[in-house]
Amino acid sequence: MNYEIRPMRPEDGEKVLEIFQQGINGGNATFDKVAPTWEAWDTKHFNLCRFVLEDENNEVVGWCALQPISNRDCFKGVAEVSIYLDGSVQGKGLGTVMMKKLILDSEENEFWTLQAGIFPENFVSVKIHEKHGFRVVGIREKIGEMNGKWRDIILLERRSRVVGI
Repeated sequence: MNYEIRPMRPEDGEKVLEIFQQGINGGNATFDKVAPTWEAWDTKHFNLCRFVLEDENNEVVGWCALQPISNRDCFKGVAEVSIYLDGSVQGKGLGTVMMKKLILDSEENEFWTLQAGIFPENFVSVKIHEKHGFRVVGIREKIGEMNGKWRDIILLERRSRVVGI
């Protein structure tokens, strides 16, 4: 099957949120309990460096985006990574394809550090990040409560070798 990455458009919002909700339902992708409205999601993420993955039927089966980690000017080149895939396409190497695109585009847009906070149980996501130059910088123990259980997250970051050097 062929896949194509293209810039995200507002009309992709419903499918983006549906895929996000799948991640929520899986229990190891986010602390969020329900997907936000499109307006809230759109406001939270940068307008640049956001893409969708389409299958050969032009159906959105994945997305990636960046969100600011702070509104302070000194952190304008630091962003948090999100990559989500529809359950029907997981395990096909598409997370790697999305990560490569997101890294390249982030550097073109002058981001010098990408970071992620991932549940330790989401070992596939941790491995994809490490494969693309992210390193573990720490573990936030029992940082948040989810469904009556305190959860840790692994903090990872990737420093660009071309921006901000």
